[in-house]
Amino acid sequence: MNRGMPIRKTSEVDDSGAWLSIGDLMSGLLMIFALLLISALVQISDVNEKSQNNRVIIIKGINNSLASAGIDVQADPETGDISILDSVLFGHDDYKLKQSGKDFLNSFVPLYGDVIFQSVEVSEEVVRIVIEGHTSKEGSFNYNMKLSLLRANSVSEYIRSMRFQDKPAFFDKVLISGRGPLDANINKVSAEDRKVKFRLQFKGQQFLTSLGTEVTSVE
Repeated sequence: MNRGMPIRKTSEVDDSGAWLSIGDLMSGLLMIFALLLISALVQISDVNEKSQNNRVIIIKGINNSLASAGIDVQADPETGDISILDSVLFGHDDYKLKQSGKDFLNSFVPLYGDVIFQSVEVSEEVVRIVIEGHTSKEGSFNYNMKLSLLRANSVSEYIRSMRFQDKPAFFDKVLISGRGPLDANINKVSAEDRKVKFRLQFKGQQFLTSLGTEVTSVE
């Protein structure tokens, strides 16, 4: 009596059930992947926010410390760059620090270092402390490149002779750079272009690769 009933029906049901099970499995895997992706994005966002907060702490801390000490320079609120005019540090066309330059560094560097190394978390945000020499466009390019590096090196060597907290950690991050007239006003000779900059490279920045042509050694 049952010879007319299709035998394949059971296998078809089994096949359908198997396909449903695989589909459920794939849906579950996709959901897990989506949750992991969302979690990773949230973590990245938290890290970026924390990193940005640390940069704000450093820059504001530097400016507050300098203002409290009556030191007449300020860090750029966006980059943290500090420019010190060569008239403070050097004589005309010279790379040897004059007394006013030494006095300035004696006051400035300990405060600068204290802010950067106030905690491990904050100090890890700073990858490099770049001491960077600059000149105006006056004079030959090659001469200005060499003079800018010699000035940056003089500042670094004097700081190395100083005593201050976290000095070894400070020099673990130091890079000396001569920019010469590369960033100078091309339309006129300006005293504001003759300076030494203290620049901070923060974690994650492509700072050093974007500097362009520069001299980073003294022959």
